[in-house]
Amino acid sequence: MDVAHLLRRAGFGASSDDLATFGSLSSAQAVDRLVNYDSIPDDVESKIGQPGYVGTTSSGPFSPDTVINDARQRWLFRMVHSNRPLQEKMALFWHNYFATGYSKIAGVAKSDGGTTLMNNQIAFLRTNALGNLRDLLLGIAKDPAMLIWLDGDSNTKAKPQENFGRELMELFSRGVGHYTEDDVYAAARVFTGWNLDRSFNFVYNANQHETSAKTFSFPIYPNGSQTIPARAASAGMQDGIDFINALSMHQETATRLVTKLYGFLVSETIPPDPAFIASLATTYLNYGSAIQPVIEQILLSPQFTNPAVAFTRYSWPAEFVVRAIKETGWTGFSVGSALTPMINMTQQLYEPPNVAGWVLGQSWFSTGAMLARMNFASALASNQKFRLATAAAGARSSPQALVSFMTSRLTADFDSTSDLMSYASSAAWTGSDAQVQAKASGLAHLILGSPEYQFV
Repeated sequence: MDVAHLLRRAGFGASSDDLATFGSLSSAQAVDRLVNYDSIPDDVESKIGQPGYVGTTSSGPFSPDTVINDARQRWLFRMVHSNRPLQEKMALFWHNYFATGYSKIAGVAKSDGGTTLMNNQIAFLRTNALGNLRDLLLGIAKDPAMLIWLDGDSNTKAKPQENFGRELMELFSRGVGHYTEDDVYAAARVFTGWNLDRSFNFVYNANQHETSAKTFSFPIYPNGSQTIPARAASAGMQDGIDFINALSMHQETATRLVTKLYGFLVSETIPPDPAFIASLATTYLNYGSAIQPVIEQILLSPQFTNPAVAFTRYSWPAEFVVRAIKETGWTGFSVGSALTPMINMTQQLYEPPNVAGWVLGQSWFSTGAMLARMNFASALASNQKFRLATAAAGARSSPQALVSFMTSRLTADFDSTSDLMSYASSAAWTGSDAQVQAKASGLAHLILGSPEYQFV
């Protein structure tokens, strides 16, 4: 298995230390280490501010629990340095899947409260990154940030609020075309009383639960019944639990989710084999909506290891930034320097544009967004020129040797390196320290800003 490919897809690229860790493992061992990460200490946040790690920048004391830009930096730090890369990668996947935006949350809970609620949601997604969809759906239905985001905090029996019920079916489970407007109204009534208290904690308010039966256009129970029975208000939370149990185990949900996972981990440009999707969906259902066995099946499949799928997925801005840092270096660099560029690349962590999340694929690459990537590449390459020169010291013999070294360090699918060679050999080659420093940094800028590097 190509370790660099595995770590680009199941992580955020590979530093030299990552390659050393994974390079000696078999394919099965490498995937096992990524998937079964619970045995690996999650102590990455204790490294913030320590020498040898990427830096952070704050206008005051670094306070990621209460300051949103510090929270964004903490997550980027985790992406760069976590020994559990797949956990962070899947937390990012779920952040887009259950898209929730900080600005609305902060407008209700105030800025520091909004940061706390968003941090709690991301922590929940991280903890359950490879869990099962049923638990994710139940947790997100009770998540205070989501309750504010989709107006569940105002869902009462007198005025059932339809937003969460609609998105639960359309975006979080079965998908478009697999529910009716009557289903939306029934789903709204299912979750009446799933509200917040004045401290923005989830509370089931039995007095606000609508107790009548709710009938859907699809089965809710294994016996085929489509009706959640009438219940006393005190037992009304079971309505939502029954509904989520049903949605998580529907064939449409399984197919929709594993297709998204295929696009995230395998390819956006090579359509999946329907038989492979059907096999993944069967695994999902056989394991009770568990994600881990599906991911493991994907990463060990011929579809994933096929060299043709390498570099066939468009990198999200977070992936581009973190991979560039991991492959280029970070000594003296701050992830705070990435926050504004990422806004210009159209992905601000904790702030997806709407409940459908970011528009993926080629949509990342408007003229302005690509310019932002190129400018970030320039800033990072310049910042790391001394580190790059030291790393490239053994490749000072010729321009060809330097280009070969840099293209092995910064992974991209170049059909030709002629432009890089033209740049490296544009002056008489001496191999001096100054020349290696200038050319290594310049090559890093060209590679990171190239069209080829925008694929993972």
